[in-house]
Amino acid sequence: MISIKTATIHDATFISLLGRITFGEAFGHLFRDKNNLLEYYNRTFSVSKIQNSLGISSNKFWIAFVDDLPVGYAKLKLYSSSDFIDSKNVCQLQKIYVLNDFLSMKIGSQMQNMLLNEAQNLGFEKIWLSVWDGNKKAIRFYERNDFVNIGTHNFQIGKEGFNYFAMSKIL
Repeated sequence: MISIKTATIHDATFISLLGRITFGEAFGHLFRDKNNLLEYYNRTFSVSKIQNSLGISSNKFWIAFVDDLPVGYAKLKLYSSSDFIDSKNVCQLQKIYVLNDFLSMKIGSQMQNMLLNEAQNLGFEKIWLSVWDGNKKAIRFYERNDFVNIGTHNFQIGKEGFNYFAMSKIL
C-alpha cells in the first residue's frame, strides 16, 4: 500500500538516506571521481542539513511509503524566483526522487500532484524546476505534465559539470 505524508523533522534521517541513494541511482555513474560524489552527499544530504531544511517555513517536503518502507520524497520551495521567469509569485519543484525499484508504481506522479495542488492552493502563478539535460525520462515526464523548457543553466559538482534545462508550468 502506498501512502504519502507531509514530512516533519522526524523524517530527516529517512530523507537524508533516500537523497543519497536516489541521487546515486540517478547520477552516480556520471562521476569519474567518487570522492566528488561522496563530498556532495555529505554536503547536501547530511541529516543536520535536512533537519535545517525541514525547519524552514518556505520548504515543504513529502515522503512516500510502500508498506511502511520509505521509498521516495519530494520538496517544494516557496517564493523561489528564477532568472527565466518574470514574476515574484513563483515556487520551485526542487526534488522528486523515488527509489528505482519503486518507479513503476507511479509514486513520483502522485507526489508531483500533491506538490502542485499545494502550490495552487497557496496561490502561486507558476512553478519551475531544473532537470539534467541527459535525463530524458524525467524530461518526458515533466513535458507530459505541461512543463515547458524556459532556458538552460550549468551546475558544478566537484570536477563534474552538468547542463540543466529550466522548465516551468502555469498553475
